Amino acid sequence: MNFAQYIKEIGRGVSGARDLSEEDAYRLFSALLDGGVPELELGAILLSMRNKTEAVAELLGFQRAVGERLVRLQVPTGDARPVVIPTYNGARHQANLLPLLVLLLKRLGVPVLVHGCLDGNGRVASAYILRELGILPCVTVGQAQKALDADGLAFVPTAVLSPGLAALLSLRGRLGVRNSAHTMVKLIEPFAGEGLRLCSVSHPAYLEKLAGFLLQSGGRALLMRGTEGEPFANPKRRPQIVHYEHGTGQVLFEAELGPIRSLPGLPDSIEPIPTAAWIRKVMAGEQPLPHPLANQLACCLFASGYTQDMHQAKAIAAVEAGSLIT
Repeated sequence: MNFAQYIKEIGRGVSGARDLSEEDAYRLFSALLDGGVPELELGAILLSMRNKTEAVAELLGFQRAVGERLVRLQVPTGDARPVVIPTYNGARHQANLLPLLVLLLKRLGVPVLVHGCLDGNGRVASAYILRELGILPCVTVGQAQKALDADGLAFVPTAVLSPGLAALLSLRGRLGVRNSAHTMVKLIEPFAGEGLRLCSVSHPAYLEKLAGFLLQSGGRALLMRGTEGEPFANPKRRPQIVHYEHGTGQVLFEAELGPIRSLPGLPDSIEPIPTAAWIRKVMAGEQPLPHPLANQLACCLFASGYTQDMHQAKAIAAVEAGSLIT
């Protein structure tokens, strides 16, 4: 491949760069995933794409390249679709409550596949909290499938599902910044279109871009602004949550606006042990579930097919929260 021709298109700066076609994006990202790009060109491509940011057509091409190389898992038996939850950011300022959502779904019988990194790079990764809760990573595909079938829950490191993506993610330490792999890894779905992805963004401007991607790519997803980059609803203020399925989008909950009416009781520390202890209290009914998380739980129940409509999903989530959901 002539990588210079791609760099010439995407490397002209924010105002001068041109977007790649979906087909060119597919070819380029395929080479990146296969390790077929020399180091000099690799760095130029990753940094150029970061400065330009990905267009929807490029994301579609990247997704096709990733999908052809992604390990596939079988959908566990049951009525609900598996919920695919990426975790790649961790907590820096407030407690990472993603493991709480995971346990709530598991308790209700919704299969959950969590995939992500094992190291928080200075933040409190979900892996640390999951370990405190007795949930260890699966080191092989077979182990992950067995855990899904037997327990309805598997936590899988990225390298097990997509070695190529894991290799690109690891370059952050050398380059100092994220690259397109950090976006694509949050969009993977190993169940051949039968799973429900939890998609989140940190920057509001990226919501529109991912919305366009989900409308064009199809599949099932819940999209919202995450909490410090993790795909769980901010327990202090609910974000807008939109359900995408078969190329259409439906707002399930609008974003909460205005002053915060009351602050929920939250962990005293972001560290893994106190966070895990607080999660255990919520699961035991000794601590109330914050309403935004109950709202998100209801969205997961509906979008996964666990319930037929949102009214039923809200009622079930209300029981988990111990109060009515509005």
